[in-house]
Amino acid sequence: MGIPRTFVGFSSTDIHYYRLMLAWRENEHIDFNFTNCQLAKEINSENEAYIKQKCRERIGLAGTFAVLIGQDTRSKHKYVRWEMEVALEKGCRIIGINLDGSRYMVDATCPPIIKNIGAIFVPFSPKIVAYALSNWNMRATDNWSYKDEVYQQLGYK
Repeated sequence: MGIPRTFVGFSSTDIHYYRLMLAWRENEHIDFNFTNCQLAKEINSENEAYIKQKCRERIGLAGTFAVLIGQDTRSKHKYVRWEMEVALEKGCRIIGINLDGSRYMVDATCPPIIKNIGAIFVPFSPKIVAYALSNWNMRATDNWSYKDEVYQQLGYK
């Protein structure tokens, strides 16, 4: 069984981080893989209902919803919060990826909708994101993070 399809949600101000994740996937020296469920041409549409319909279809294909958490993510309600709502309705496992490098849920930046729901929070770094994609199952409650031993095994300090 492979890694579940992953939909990556992010604020438009953080698209360069998503592009970097795509580069990780192409780098053969990093054990990182996810299925790109993002929109292509639909994103250029101005029709909100159409964009949301296409997003819902893509999230429907995913088993995991990874959200890049930057400085303005918690205030992005039109699409990012809505995508998280759809992912939760579907029962996707949730991985919060902190762009500030934190290994834990950061109250100041984390969207409230994914707090205390059993999600895991990791820093934006290829090895730990790859590990979370392969080694995380949602829990019933709380915010989760990997212990220092996991980071050490992956080569982090």
